[in-house]
Amino acid sequence: MKIIQFAPERRRRAIALASAPLVAATLLSGCSSASGTPTLTWYILPDNGGSAARAQECTDASGGAYQVRIESLPSTATAQREQMVRRLAAGDTSIDVVSLDVVFTAEFSNAGFLRPYTPKETDRLTAGMLPAPVKTGMWAGQLFGAPYKSNTQLLWYRKSEAAAAGVDPASDTFTWDEMLKAAASQGKKVSVQGQRYEGYMVWINALVLSAGGEVLQDVEAGRNAKPSLASPAGEKAAEIVGNLARSSAAPADLSNAAEEQARATFQSEQGMFMLNWPYVLAAARSAAEEGTLDQAVVDDIGWARYPRVSPDRPSAPPLGGANLGIGAYSEHPDQAVALVECINAEPKATQYMLDESEPSPYAASYDDPDIRAEYANADLIRESIADAGPRPLTPFYTDVAGAITQTWHPPASVNAETPEKSDQFVADVLAGRRLL
Repeated sequence: MKIIQFAPERRRRAIALASAPLVAATLLSGCSSASGTPTLTWYILPDNGGSAARAQECTDASGGAYQVRIESLPSTATAQREQMVRRLAAGDTSIDVVSLDVVFTAEFSNAGFLRPYTPKETDRLTAGMLPAPVKTGMWAGQLFGAPYKSNTQLLWYRKSEAAAAGVDPASDTFTWDEMLKAAASQGKKVSVQGQRYEGYMVWINALVLSAGGEVLQDVEAGRNAKPSLASPAGEKAAEIVGNLARSSAAPADLSNAAEEQARATFQSEQGMFMLNWPYVLAAARSAAEEGTLDQAVVDDIGWARYPRVSPDRPSAPPLGGANLGIGAYSEHPDQAVALVECINAEPKATQYMLDESEPSPYAASYDDPDIRAEYANADLIRESIADAGPRPLTPFYTDVAGAITQTWHPPASVNAETPEKSDQFVADVLAGRRLL
């Protein structure tokens, strides 16, 4: 999922380096220009230049072992997948390294589009990383995607409004039901991602996991995996979605809201609660610096762990991020692995978090003094990633997510019958009996 990035003014190193727009290929040359030096092509997810910065540093450090050519993928996860599937299915040898949204790693691995990392490479690439991001890069017991960046959602709230409602969102037992009641009592809004896209699937999945269930069971069975929303957990998730969508706390644009629409509502006079990624704090600070947002709004922003579905069960926050894979048809796999090891080193992941407001997969990054100065919620982000729950790690994720978001949309239509209808639709789509 593409999130609009905001780098604070004092963190412009990466943007300055990437002076040319990343909509076209950018060749980053090293110190050596000897003939025969391989040029590795890295397909990156769009950002403010942080990937280019890491690639340039590694090109320079390679001593002429390789040069790096950057190709920027489209801005949406769906378009990114489509472009890479077409190229890799055709045996494209130009794809040396590819950045993949965590939900696509299983599909690409199962299809034979990625070269697996060896056990020794896996040990080196994942040392010091939080286990949850690493899990998203695994398929059939092997690492195919080395975590490049991670992500999770936090509960954001307006401190003044929470105080007026007499609630403590940072309480260990704070629930969705309490949040909805508090917002309605103040005539305020709960901002979430309700558009029919991946962000909505993130919400549904997190609710189900937080309630102790699963969206899909037996993922190893492929198309015979078992849809499992028709369960107490799925029914509670549907109750929360429907109740919010039909309440006075629902933003008017809920059924069309993505991350930025949710942020706009939260920062308005109607805002009280929001579920969103950590970038929003840097975005708010930048807006205040630019004069487009009152500093008082920024000062009023609080944060807490993703809310619980039930007070006696810890929440499972959403897990996002991206992994780095080696193209199965790369003509330079050894150099590609060396490039991944370089650009994925912990110091570069830490710097990327500073430049791009994208959390690091490394536990140690959150103890870095610069990170702690920039992120007052560093410990919460690390804890949330560590406890986060992934979306189904299945090669057929696109079918599963598409069927669920179609059945659960618009949010106001979700009721007690939705989980069972959703399971049937997912099963039919996986079996080829119905099309999305």
